[in-house]
Amino acid sequence: MPKTPPPITTRFAEFAAGLDPACLPPEAVARAKLAVLDTLGIALASTSYDFAHRTASGVAALGGPGDSPVIGLGLKLPLRDAVLLNATLAHGLDFDDTHTASTSHCSASAVPLVLGMSLATRASGARAIAAYLLAVEVTARIGAAARGTLQKRGWHPTGIVGTFGCAAAASYLLDLPPAQFAHALGVAWSVTSGNFEFVADGAWTKRMHPGWAGVGGITAAHLAKGGFVGPGRPLEGRFGLFNLLLGADFPVDPEAVTAKLGAPFEVMNIAMKPYPACHFIHAFVDCALALRERHGLTASSIAGIKALIHPDPVNVVCEPEAAKRRPGNAYEAQFSIHYVIAASLVRGRFGLGELDAAALADHEILELAARVGYGHDPDSAFPAAYSGALEVTLHDGRVLKHREQINRGAADNPLSDAEVHAKFFDNATRAVSRARAGRILALVETLDTAPDLTALGAALAG
Repeated sequence: MPKTPPPITTRFAEFAAGLDPACLPPEAVARAKLAVLDTLGIALASTSYDFAHRTASGVAALGGPGDSPVIGLGLKLPLRDAVLLNATLAHGLDFDDTHTASTSHCSASAVPLVLGMSLATRASGARAIAAYLLAVEVTARIGAAARGTLQKRGWHPTGIVGTFGCAAAASYLLDLPPAQFAHALGVAWSVTSGNFEFVADGAWTKRMHPGWAGVGGITAAHLAKGGFVGPGRPLEGRFGLFNLLLGADFPVDPEAVTAKLGAPFEVMNIAMKPYPACHFIHAFVDCALALRERHGLTASSIAGIKALIHPDPVNVVCEPEAAKRRPGNAYEAQFSIHYVIAASLVRGRFGLGELDAAALADHEILELAARVGYGHDPDSAFPAAYSGALEVTLHDGRVLKHREQINRGAADNPLSDAEVHAKFFDNATRAVSRARAGRILALVETLDTAPDLTALGAALAG
């Protein structure tokens, strides 16, 4: 009779128990610091938007003042409330990184969770980095096992699997023994959530999914520390995540989920965004910009545009077409392949300025968006990469084509350190001075040698 393998959560717990901050691969530490910097810059930029202040008003009313800093808003809240708000800021502009294979925004949940928990536990910078790497590892491994099916069925992986990553990082920072660590991951299955209904009308709920993952992770870890018992197989069990959300007939190899943990760390497979839009659309921005520059395209010269895309993301960024062609708000625009392509062609760029009220009402952009359609891309590398191809038909009969097989920013086509730094300054200086942004950058770059995160927390809070 074959021996039953240990639960996936037990194997994660054993890996965490041996995770020594002093023995982390230098390339993983460097990548982690870059991802942390990127995430913090986005959170700061979010504070200049209305959604941030409305969210802050609601969250601040939950539990009153506390000791945990809120990024860029000059507030201190109870730990879970601060993590909820900070993660909402980190994800609120849809400018944050993505782990491609798991379609999860790992850093948006992991960075605020680790910041808050590290301050609360007086963890060193090196231990904070180890906790971040662990959060990404757990989130990415579980999400990748689903092979895009969570999203296809309407579940938002960032919220669903991010809770497990946050529970792992919180448990690590609480120094839980393996048995309690595994219980925390078991509890995480009962507090996880996140769905794609927001795409119907541009609702704000997606923004809070990484924050709720952080809240759930902290809750699960503290319950486990107190002796609370979670299910032993929350992932592969009869009523575990894989069976309930993917279906009993969906093949998941439990052994593969934890094979070669940290070799390399999954942070090396994170894709940082050059554009503030759904990652599925990024290759199309680069296609549009390349064709515009190469051929001197103007909107008036274009008869029609066909975006070739893998079928799986269609329900997120292509349908329903009538709504996608005329997004009602910035959030709808970020998930509209029609709008993003049109704006990129008309303006020669796609940044936060292409999501303001003037851009959303720009007749030239909207008229061109009405001429954008889509079709199936048989050569897409999805989900290994978010490929895209454009066919632009001109009024003179010419058909111009361009393909981006690997989206810019992906692990195999990464942004340079200089590009990430420039993005950080562009984002951060929407909310703080360049000098303060530079101070934050310096603190992140030396995080692995910092005795704790006190200075970084103070610089972020203002």
